[in-house]
Amino acid sequence: MSTADPRAAYAAYLEAEIEDFRANQGKPAKGNFVNRQIVLLTTTGAKSGKPRIAPLAYTVDNGRVIVVASKGGAPSHPAWYLNLLANPIVNVEIGAEKYQARARVIEGSERERLYRQHAELHPSFNDYVTKTDRVIPVIALERTAG
Repeated sequence: MSTADPRAAYAAYLEAEIEDFRANQGKPAKGNFVNRQIVLLTTTGAKSGKPRIAPLAYTVDNGRVIVVASKGGAPSHPAWYLNLLANPIVNVEIGAEKYQARARVIEGSERERLYRQHAELHPSFNDYVTKTDRVIPVIALERTAG
């Protein structure tokens, strides 16, 4: 792999994070996610139709898993967010538990509350809002029946 190709480098990074998550029952032992609550979110590619896995920090609110489409404060939304807009049925993996959920974008005062709650547990999210002009989406992953 050439490190000159940023996409290949990022894909290798994600693969290593996912392997670490699964090898340690959802508690990463190395990398950027150590000591964080992590969910593996599998979306369906909006263009490709292929499964795409994203390791994300999460919080829980009233039984819902909450994720934030921060992309580190980048000016554009992350690909996983665009995927779930096109295909809101996703797969959630927390530790050894796996289930299907429907992704719902949260807006208004509930979005504000959930973002603050998320940033309290994951303080780096306080910085992300200062790096971008876009409203960073907050998403609730609501378990589907069955």
